[in-house]
Amino acid sequence: METITFDFGAILSQLLQGLFYITVFFLLLMVAKWLKHFFNSYALDEELVEKDNTAIGLSFAGYCLSIAIIFVAAYSGSTKGFGMDALEVIGYSLGGILLLNLSREINNKFILTKFPVRKELIEDQNAGTGIVEAAVYISSALIIAGSIYGEGGGPLSALIFFVIGQIGLILFAWMYEKTIPYSFHHEIEQDNVAAGAGFSGGLISIGIIIMGAISGDVNHLLQDIIVVLFDLLLVIVFLIILRFVLDRIILRKSNLLDEITRDQNLGAGILEMVLAISFATVMFFMI
Repeated sequence: METITFDFGAILSQLLQGLFYITVFFLLLMVAKWLKHFFNSYALDEELVEKDNTAIGLSFAGYCLSIAIIFVAAYSGSTKGFGMDALEVIGYSLGGILLLNLSREINNKFILTKFPVRKELIEDQNAGTGIVEAAVYISSALIIAGSIYGEGGGPLSALIFFVIGQIGLILFAWMYEKTIPYSFHHEIEQDNVAAGAGFSGGLISIGIIIMGAISGDVNHLLQDIIVVLFDLLLVIVFLIILRFVLDRIILRKSNLLDEITRDQNLGAGILEMVLAISFATVMFFMI
């Protein structure tokens, strides 16, 4: 009969390391909250608790999820020993938090360009704007996560792919506005949460596709950049086409555009968002 033995030293070491990384993650959340307050100059606790601001809640939820995505990607990389691994996890996570705050500024200046985002979030408590900001965070985090996961990646490649990803989000926003018969800026400014949800699905989808294109070992940076650019253009075109296909296949007895604009049907907006993310997820496993 085979004797089962336990290496209690190894088990204890693994438990302590797990506890260490969990503690680091919670500390990073605290740092991220402080940085968000520093860059946004509003009190998060006041907006969430005293004012019941759903828009800020959605934005901050996307922000926290994004930090978790980056943290897990950094933690799941190749091991170089506990000390070096811990430094890399903390370093990449802190860098990712700074890039997430940068992505918010890019969103304000180049994606939601036709109204003051801060006013919509703070004064109007516009949940549609909150969803879009959360989607920008999540998409950026997916891109950062893909660039630091695997061998050969590093801060430079992460920064390069982050920039490409932000350009992709801006390009998608421009094409989205040009190919739909209404202004999503106008709809979101009018507190149309459905329009914000539908648009957000495309933003997150771009993050998924770029993450899939760059995940793994980085052997030839230039070649990887070319692949990412090709996949990015491909997914933007397909996402635009997908919007029109929805009316013909999914909602044959109604018009998705009318449901989102005239009726402000949140269910229709969520449907558009989920189908876009589903399409990107399928592509993720094929590229």
